[in-house]
Amino acid sequence: MKHGFLKVATATPRVTVADCEANLSEMLNSFSQAKARDVKLLVFPELCLTSATCADLFWSDTLLASAEAALGKWLRHTKDSSIISILGLPLLVNDKIYNCAAISQKGRLLGIVPKSYLTASESRHFSTYTGEVCEISLCSMTVPFGGEQIFVCKDMPTLRIGVELGYDLACAIPPSSYLCAAGATVIATPAATHETVGAAEHRRLLVASQSARSTCGYLYADCGEGESTTDAVFGGHSMIAENGKILCEHAPFASDSLLISELDLDRLSFERRHNAHPTDDSLDFVKIPFELPLAETTLTRTVEKFPFIPTDPCERANRCETILTIQAKGLAQRITRSYSKTCVIGISGGLDSCLALLVAVGAVDLLGLPRTAVIGVTMPGFGTTSRTKSNAERLCEELGTTLRCISIADSVRQHFADIGHDESNHNVVYENAQARERTQVLMDLANTENGLVVGTGDLSELALGWATYNGDHMSMYGVNADVPKTLIRHVVACYADRAEQDGKQALADVLRDVLATPVSPELLPADAEGNIAQKTEDLVGPYELHDFYLYHMIRYHAAPDKLYRLAKTAFAGAYSDEELLKWLKNFVRRFFAQQFKRSCLPDGPKVGSVGFSPRGDWNMPSDASARAWMKIAESL
Repeated sequence: MKHGFLKVATATPRVTVADCEANLSEMLNSFSQAKARDVKLLVFPELCLTSATCADLFWSDTLLASAEAALGKWLRHTKDSSIISILGLPLLVNDKIYNCAAISQKGRLLGIVPKSYLTASESRHFSTYTGEVCEISLCSMTVPFGGEQIFVCKDMPTLRIGVELGYDLACAIPPSSYLCAAGATVIATPAATHETVGAAEHRRLLVASQSARSTCGYLYADCGEGESTTDAVFGGHSMIAENGKILCEHAPFASDSLLISELDLDRLSFERRHNAHPTDDSLDFVKIPFELPLAETTLTRTVEKFPFIPTDPCERANRCETILTIQAKGLAQRITRSYSKTCVIGISGGLDSCLALLVAVGAVDLLGLPRTAVIGVTMPGFGTTSRTKSNAERLCEELGTTLRCISIADSVRQHFADIGHDESNHNVVYENAQARERTQVLMDLANTENGLVVGTGDLSELALGWATYNGDHMSMYGVNADVPKTLIRHVVACYADRAEQDGKQALADVLRDVLATPVSPELLPADAEGNIAQKTEDLVGPYELHDFYLYHMIRYHAAPDKLYRLAKTAFAGAYSDEELLKWLKNFVRRFFAQQFKRSCLPDGPKVGSVGFSPRGDWNMPSDASARAWMKIAESL
């Protein structure tokens, strides 16, 4: 359970209608499997001890007594395990029958939760309990009974379990909403919902949306094979969700009994703190404590290599189109409100300036301006290669923008002479002088052309501080400031695909060559063959790793040891542990040291959940010490 991970499972054992002994045997088999796989929380379906389709047999004293006897046997068989088990059964309390969930651990009943909302058919057999939590006698022990219970782990304070049953979830205000407002972080739902056309999609939507709305983990355990098919068929559609995302599910009629994943309770806790999760202090729910020995949790949940990029192709294409639209709309508004006539962009032939140019073209198209109002400026220096210069020129030509070529070599050499710098010394002065000269050219040209300078720097570069202060760091509107490098690749690739579909093959070809070009600021001379010698990822590390660290550190404030653990899972086989740790340390070190560059960023459109705008997205003192973070990283 280190780093807040809790291994959880739902079980859908095969049931035999009204045969509690047979059902108990199947459930104990599922329990043994869960125990062997280190599950800490196990949820069974609604009424699983009897089966959910007993109908008028629920009135039978024989069935009710059999269910209670089976519950007692369950407690005896599971007394040596610390697994929290939640299972369904009918219970007779004060001459009324209730559809209940029993919560147990180590042979002890922690509580009984009755179903809150009954359908018309359910109300034929069961009663609704709306009173306060009371105590009942069950299995020779006194047990809390009622819906307003939260089961709280002493050893893992972020683990607080609430229970609702079946389609309580479909109510206007489900019990889980109140439970989460009262502090529950995990909702367990024993369910018995039959299959009809479209039911699975509706069920999935309910589970995902409720876990998002309540910022919780959600376990939905549905009944399946063995239930009576007299009037309906049950498919065992079980799901485990976390804050709006379905982590895993058994599709209807899947044969597997156990569905296992891990909930990240630390992440849920952070989300609640960060987003001011609504709480209701008037909800005085009963807190039932339990103990759960802390142990290492083996991760089986998917950890995406590229957290900024959807894995589904259609969703990915839609996201890319949305980003382009947001960027273009934002720039169009800035052009209008600044009364600018042109957009001036430094075009290097690289990825970032390529996207900025595409955005600028989109903005002037929205405004009904000619594309010649976009001025692409290529400024060859000491490291510019023929490939990137050619791509910059071809881009402007294919997009119909204005192209200006202004060499900075002579002006930089004059600057070297002015400050007494030896041109053969290829240090930071050599590099930054070129970057700042380019920015000066762009700014002055924008004044000349009654325009504004469109920035090209991206989110990944801002995280690493990979920008020259008051050089490429500065612009009048930074359209890429919220887009990470790994996502920019897909946005440009999406644009290339669209160009090809529209019959613009030459534009698609140059965009794809830009994508194939190594990322480089081209501030150092090319190699003997005229190829790029200064490759950014050789110096600061792979952007796919930095974007991974960036997402989890900024979005969820994960500590370095958790970042390392997640990276080992996501990039298993792609990088060695030593490489992952090397670039993690570099990321943390650079991130803290370069905050001063992020504290004075130009305006730019927000496109995602991670951003560095000092006007709200990210407020961090430039003088913050990285010692505590580096101490963790160095200890790994």
